[in-house]
Amino acid sequence: MEKTLHTSRPPRADKRPAEITRHGHTRQDPYAWLRAENWQEVMRDPSSLDADIRAYLEAENAYFSAAMEDTEALQERLFAEMKGRIKEDDSSVPAPDGAFAYAIRYVEGGQHPLFVRSPRDGGKEEVLLDGNALAEGHAYFKIGGAAHSPDHRRLAWSFDDAGSEFYTLQVRNLESGEDIADLIPDTSGGAIWSADGQHLFYVRLDANHRPSKVFRHRLGSPVSEDVLVYEEADPGFFVGLGMTRSERFIVIDCHTHETSETRLIPADRPEAEPVLVEPRREGLEYYVDEAHGTLFIRTNAGGAKDFAIVTAPVEAPGLSNWRELVPHRPGRLILGHALFARHLVRLEREGGLPRIVVRRLEGEEHEIAFAEEAYALGIDPGYEFDTDTLRFSYSSLTTPSRVFDYDMESRERRLMKEQEVPSGHDPARYVARRVMARAPDGEEVPVSLLYRKETRLDGSAPCLLYGYGSYGIAIPAGFSVTRLSLVDRGFVYAIAHIRGGKDKGFAWYETGKREKKVNTFTDFVAAAEHLLAEGFTAEGRIIAHGGSAGGMLMGAVANMAPQLFGGIIADVPFVDVLNTMLDDTLPLTPPEWPEWGNPVESEADYRTILGYSPYDNVRRQAYPPILAMAGLTDPRVTYWEPAKWVARLREMKADDNLLLLRTNMDAGHAGASGRFDALKEVAIEYAFALKVMGLAQKEPLPAG
Repeated sequence: MEKTLHTSRPPRADKRPAEITRHGHTRQDPYAWLRAENWQEVMRDPSSLDADIRAYLEAENAYFSAAMEDTEALQERLFAEMKGRIKEDDSSVPAPDGAFAYAIRYVEGGQHPLFVRSPRDGGKEEVLLDGNALAEGHAYFKIGGAAHSPDHRRLAWSFDDAGSEFYTLQVRNLESGEDIADLIPDTSGGAIWSADGQHLFYVRLDANHRPSKVFRHRLGSPVSEDVLVYEEADPGFFVGLGMTRSERFIVIDCHTHETSETRLIPADRPEAEPVLVEPRREGLEYYVDEAHGTLFIRTNAGGAKDFAIVTAPVEAPGLSNWRELVPHRPGRLILGHALFARHLVRLEREGGLPRIVVRRLEGEEHEIAFAEEAYALGIDPGYEFDTDTLRFSYSSLTTPSRVFDYDMESRERRLMKEQEVPSGHDPARYVARRVMARAPDGEEVPVSLLYRKETRLDGSAPCLLYGYGSYGIAIPAGFSVTRLSLVDRGFVYAIAHIRGGKDKGFAWYETGKREKKVNTFTDFVAAAEHLLAEGFTAEGRIIAHGGSAGGMLMGAVANMAPQLFGGIIADVPFVDVLNTMLDDTLPLTPPEWPEWGNPVESEADYRTILGYSPYDNVRRQAYPPILAMAGLTDPRVTYWEPAKWVARLREMKADDNLLLLRTNMDAGHAGASGRFDALKEVAIEYAFALKVMGLAQKEPLPAG
């Protein structure tokens, strides 16, 4: 591992006295000043950032550039490799709907997607939205969504031009190609049409960036006259919109991470009052679809921890009328369901692997089978309800994505698209494995591995170990064109399927949250130690990588077991956990209390979070090289979290290893918006990994 001393001095943030007392406990927070008091304004207008804060972030960016200057050529090579694996003029498989088939495609050299359609049975393509043209003149630009009206004459679409996830919604006349003057700011991005195509439903964000209000807009009327359909009074609940697959009902969904509530509006009666399905009750989750006058509800009601599917009549939707259709089976987690006119499709996970089950509404069901040891699945129900065709995607660590159309009656599958890797990819050159690491409490933690057949498993190989472990999100063992740049240079790429995700069922999530959150961190450490014990890598040869809540994981393991890692990459890291969870003005704080605990009300939760919050637990010890990546307009993990963390690390760490903070001053949580600009950020991270492993000059093995 390269231990680099730098003659140019890294920036030092001012220490300004700040004292915080809660539950009789006092903490010093000398970097609290990095939190802009006008952060809501900064989200909309980055130029309004306080001059002192901007000066510090820009000084860190300058130091980052100087420290990584010797990798610029490497970054260019990595970028070229990753770009070379992407089919530049790629397109999705067209999705039929009535007389048309809709798709997304890219043009050679284009950063942004084009939304297009063609006559269903073939004919001239029509470009509905040209993302490249729309993005001109913007440092950041992202299309949030595009939904065509039922009569195919209009398109509701949205954009974000700051990275702050405040989307502006507007409507395009598809006959003229012109946008109508209906411009709706501060939305969550999506929109749902009424059956007559004359009304749009959308969610507006409040001043604290929370989706809290559902409005109905009538085309041609002023936005100021839009009707408030529903307002969420509890700041802990987020509001979303959807539509049943039958297109009979518009769905208003209110939810936290462990409680949900649904209201339905008939799509053909857009001015009707929303009908509540079942009142919220703490811990009750349910998700609704509809077919032929019957609701099909995925729920955890009645102790169905891994979820069951029940039915209820539309006219009497409440829980007292729920009847079991697919029973709860412990260990089989029902991830989602989709309805068709004659079939119910569900995506499940059991034993750490996903599967698709197709059930005729009359009752007979079958599973779609797959052969590989570890893989990723996704279902795309498409637009049409009255069809026997299911579209799904499949990939593995070695196999590029494949899209299939599956006949749910004949059980025949037809390959519609296979991901092309223009520069070449031979799956036979790679090995994909799944191993089990034993956690301190005896649980077995799955770890997915990818490496070249030539890679020696004698402890000499470097390893990138990725982890997330929050919100019940499972990390799929799918294909990635980017990670091959490390694997082809001798890295073992590993994914730790740690607690806090639902990789092994709902209990896997429950035992990695709130008072049990530390299991997420010890699972990751156990995965690293297992890779050492089995000779996949060696101590100090592991690059740990995680982002957002996975960035919190990075901060926690850096404090707990720094000796294991040769480097840490933390993307938009959620590292100032305690201060954020104490600040109920921030966008995600009240909705996050079920995940982390509420330290405002509960001293026990306060003490739990205090025990692991990375920023609060930085101490005088040696840390491995660390790269933190941030976004100035990030509403999810605010820029000051990584900034404060890096400032405290600089103050406390007892080593001369690289510590770098790079803040994208033109982007938010997702980083750069263009598909190629996003690769440049990955190239930075991989260049850092290779640099600190002393492998910056390592040439990749051939891929094809």
